[in-house]
Amino acid sequence: MSAASPVWDPGQYLRHAGHRARPFADLLARVPGLPGEAPRIADLGCGPGNVTTLLADRWPTAHITGYDNSPEMLDTAHTVHEGPTPGGGRLDFAPADLRVWTPGEPHDLIVSNAALQWVPGHANRFPDWVFGLAPGGTLAFQVPGNFDSPSHRLMRELAHSARWRGRLAGVLRHDDAVLAPEDYLRYLTSLGCTADVWETTYLHLLQGEDPVLDWVKGTGLRPVLTELGEEAEEFLTDYRAALREAYPATSHGTVFPFRRIFVVATKEA
Repeated sequence: MSAASPVWDPGQYLRHAGHRARPFADLLARVPGLPGEAPRIADLGCGPGNVTTLLADRWPTAHITGYDNSPEMLDTAHTVHEGPTPGGGRLDFAPADLRVWTPGEPHDLIVSNAALQWVPGHANRFPDWVFGLAPGGTLAFQVPGNFDSPSHRLMRELAHSARWRGRLAGVLRHDDAVLAPEDYLRYLTSLGCTADVWETTYLHLLQGEDPVLDWVKGTGLRPVLTELGEEAEEFLTDYRAALREAYPATSHGTVFPFRRIFVVATKEA
């Protein structure tokens, strides 16, 4: 969701759907009861909509709208998940740029799963989003906190090498992608919210050949793949070799540590 948005591949993203959904389930487990009997919920950066359905499981009567700026992701979400929910609620999807999106009506929950790192200056949107919450409503999100991990560091080092820096300078963000957990806590409590902030490092055991490369091809590597197009295979050859050394395969699979930052901020009732 940056100024030059990457092209997304729902199929590639969903190849690790189980691992990607777990942090969202852990986030929702800490969201308190919502004030509305038929809650109004927004899922910011919903992607293909597979985890948006978890919201309908938790709040069956809710009207839930998933927002994304990827036509490819929204096409999948519309086709596979949109419509009435078994509990009497509704699930729909709409395009939105999270840099400017503002709730058009009071929301009981605004939630985001691994999307805000794509929104430059996303903390500047918090005042509008908190203002758009109903009294007692909640803003909840999780973002990756692994930008210093080998998967991302090696990607940046290769992008900044003499071979690629002319094409890839400025394509990958790092320092300003997410805030430190304590900064999220400070920011949201200053807006009058009760905030619960924590971090977790998941140890994903991935299977298959070059599974870490396969993972990042669905997310963090998308800006590079979008920029390079048919030239991407040359980049991938070197990146693949570096990842194999950083994340060696074992007889049980490849261990991929992944740190995430979680925030649940509830507006005063």
